[in-house]
Amino acid sequence: MLTLGHVLAAFTGYEPAGEELPLGPVVIDSRQAGKDSLFVAFAGEKVDGHDFVEDAFRRGAAAALVERPMAGLYQTIDLSQWLGEEMPAAPICLLVENTLTALQQLAAYWRQRHTLTVIGITGSVGKSSTKELAATVLSQRYRTLKSEGNYNNEIGLPLTLLQLQPEHECAVLEMGMYAQGEIAELCRLAAPQIGVVTNVGPAHLQRLGSLEAIVAAKQELVEALPASGVAILNRDDPLVMGMAAHTAARVLTYGVGNDTPVQADFWADKIVSMGLDGIRFRLHHEDARLHLHIPLLGRHSVHTALRAAAVGVACGLRWDEIVAGLQDRRAQLRLVVVDGPGGSLLIDDTYNSSPESAIAALNLLADLDGRRIAVMGDMLELGAATEQAHRLVGRRAMDVADILITVGALGRLMGEEALAQGMSAARLHMVPDAAAAAALLEEIIEPDDVTLVKGSRGVRLDQLVTALSRS
Repeated sequence: MLTLGHVLAAFTGYEPAGEELPLGPVVIDSRQAGKDSLFVAFAGEKVDGHDFVEDAFRRGAAAALVERPMAGLYQTIDLSQWLGEEMPAAPICLLVENTLTALQQLAAYWRQRHTLTVIGITGSVGKSSTKELAATVLSQRYRTLKSEGNYNNEIGLPLTLLQLQPEHECAVLEMGMYAQGEIAELCRLAAPQIGVVTNVGPAHLQRLGSLEAIVAAKQELVEALPASGVAILNRDDPLVMGMAAHTAARVLTYGVGNDTPVQADFWADKIVSMGLDGIRFRLHHEDARLHLHIPLLGRHSVHTALRAAAVGVACGLRWDEIVAGLQDRRAQLRLVVVDGPGGSLLIDDTYNSSPESAIAALNLLADLDGRRIAVMGDMLELGAATEQAHRLVGRRAMDVADILITVGALGRLMGEEALAQGMSAARLHMVPDAAAAAALLEEIIEPDDVTLVKGSRGVRLDQLVTALSRS
């Protein structure tokens, strides 16, 4: 368990004498502080965590990392000058130059004190679902820690590492990025031995400017792997396969495409979508051939399963353990099916959206019975690919949806493209926001309709699902 002595040693190299003080969870929101928490106060112009140190202590926190003295309210140790005196008494403020850097330094120190296998996962689409399924597979044998929610950045990943306990044998960490160098920094903190790359798409094009820049940023994961490690790469994505030349680790590949002379190490055929009942396929690896029926939704979930199986094999699991993990329903994350108005069904895929994930969701809708309604919102941060991407999704929506509802100014591009490709005006509705879409659905939805709701988080289509959900 993390202690105050560990925190002091991480920054000074000195472990204090005296009785240790075990620390509770490390938090960045004072409202989450509890008994013996460590509160990290981030400085900011609009919201300054230093204004909430007193609240954190009032809720039971034992210590706070701060960038400035707290006006004599609490004992403060300047860690740049502390030389290993007696264990200080709580509550106490620990003064550092930069609290974000300090959080990361503490997380790296804590990670190095634990012997375990760390799996890093990155890619434009499918990181979270792969993380969930890989963690479920590994938990069949190992005590496994995983990133919670969207804890995949320079703050979230350190907070996850600080949850490590001596009993953990594996950690599965999602790694996101906004700029080049960020995944390299996350790898410096986490020291992964296994890296999984899902795919490369235009999801970050607006920030990074080109697909080549996105490749370089994602590639930082495999570049950081040791020679004894394993890089698990998508053979169906040429941009991902190009990363094989940039890692010292052993490369394992996965895929469903059969148009290459060399088959992937993990591959699938005989793929049958069973709609809301999951997916069936045959998985191949070396001499193993397994007929699987797993509860994940959509044909794109086969790639997720292959990635998780590859992680399981790389970590020494038996096939019966891997299959048990793949068939565990708790791993279904991104697509949630809820009851809608009048006996209809809502498919909630509002976590985020990109061209790849939007088309995958529409492919799932195409496999379902009943009148199919697609509610498609803006896809954000696509940069120069914005118009082309929305029109691509609009073409697929025209083929799949009996009724298409587009939400937002960019969503309108989907509707315009669907019309251009032959969709009748009677099947198309273009509305400005989630509230308007919810009101429209309340009017037109019928029993046995299946409604897909998909869009970037900024469009807030989750509010539509909440408004219409009857479960």
